[in-house]
Order: sequence, then structure tokens, then C-alpha cells
Amino acid sequence: MFRGIRTVMVFVDDPEGAARWWAELLKTEPHFDINGTSIYAWLDIEGIELGFHPASPKSNPHGRSTVPYWVVDDVHQVRERLLDAGCTHHRGPLRVETGRQICQLVDPFGTVFGLDGP
Repeated sequence: MFRGIRTVMVFVDDPEGAARWWAELLKTEPHFDINGTSIYAWLDIEGIELGFHPASPKSNPHGRSTVPYWVVDDVHQVRERLLDAGCTHHRGPLRVETGRQICQLVDPFGTVFGLDGP
């Protein structure tokens, strides 16, 4: 029935700005769908769409989004790079099992996301 995750959507006040920031960080191109005054932006990353939707009390306010976790080779190294790029600490790093740890950060647009790796 379920074949995998296709899209992870986060809700932000500035979808275009968030998509451009992540695209620059990940060295990829952002995509945009503009419908009147509303904009949906996304990145295609190894078969998964990372979507940025306008936050609103009706559709989905900040804080009710799923927390996407990125698989990384070195949690501490990537965490430092992201902090230098403008993210802020949220929680962790926490060791969740032998050889694996996680942490959460907040990007400059208010999206909480995680890192998962050695």
C-alpha cells in the first residue's frame, strides 16, 4: 500500500526565501508554482520533494509540521556548518543508539529539521 515518501512539506511565512536558502545550501535549483499571491516552492532531492507552503492558521501554522531528518555523514560537522549558515540550535545532539546520533535545528524561516548520522 505505501511505497515510500514522495514529499515532505513544511509551512513557512516566506516559501520563496526558504526554497532559495535551502537550494543555495544544497547546491540545487528551486522550483516555484505561483498562483495569484500564493507561492509554493520546492526542491527535488534524490527523489524526494522538499516543499515550502505558506503558513496560515487555516492550512497549517508554524509548529505543526512534520520534522524532516537529513541523513548525514557527521552530525557535528554538518550541524556547525548549518549554524554558521544562519540556523539556530533546537535540541541535541542526542545519542539514540550505538554509532548513531540526532539533533534538531531551526532554519532562518522557522522550520525545525533534524540531522541523523554518525
